[in-house]
Amino acid sequence: MVIGGGDTGNDCVGTAIRHGAKSVTQIEMMPKAPDVRADNNPWPQWPKICKTDYGQEEAIAVYGRDPRIYETTVKEFVKDKSGSLKAVKIVSLAWEKDRETGCMHMQEVEGSEKTLDAEVVLIAAGFLGSQKYVTDAFHVEVDDRTNVKTAAGRFAASVDRVFTAGDMHTGQSLVVKAIRQGRECAREMDESLMGYTNLYVQ
Repeated sequence: MVIGGGDTGNDCVGTAIRHGAKSVTQIEMMPKAPDVRADNNPWPQWPKICKTDYGQEEAIAVYGRDPRIYETTVKEFVKDKSGSLKAVKIVSLAWEKDRETGCMHMQEVEGSEKTLDAEVVLIAAGFLGSQKYVTDAFHVEVDDRTNVKTAAGRFAASVDRVFTAGDMHTGQSLVVKAIRQGRECAREMDESLMGYTNLYVQ
């Protein structure tokens, strides 16, 4: 079982299949995106449609079904007598509006619990922001998404000689973007320490 969607969840599905998994199920909290663009999502906006990536395509080819179960979360891991994982209890979710705040949030659907056999669980949960104990330890300012705050296009944090890059700087993204930012951050650090830099970033 894979818990989570996105690129990481897809990679977990594909990898599990290639390692010989007898079956793969992927649990996603979010609802299934529409198969075609909605009226409120016209071109040239990014298409908010359901995408079936290589991992799911392999699952369909191997098992004859899409591995994804939408609007669902895990309630409990069930172990056998020896303490090994044997099953996972899941429950369906539904969006509800909070009357006081007007914000939408998910609630469990009563009576929707199911138990699925599972021997291995891979957690592909999304990045939820910087760890508070880290940002507190460095006394750096954070933005509304708990990313370390910097000036636009820069990597220096609010504390002198503290720099940030990658997910802590811009939120979750691709590893290649983090690598690029790491190089740019190193250049800015070199300038800060030396007053100039010979580091070249392509």
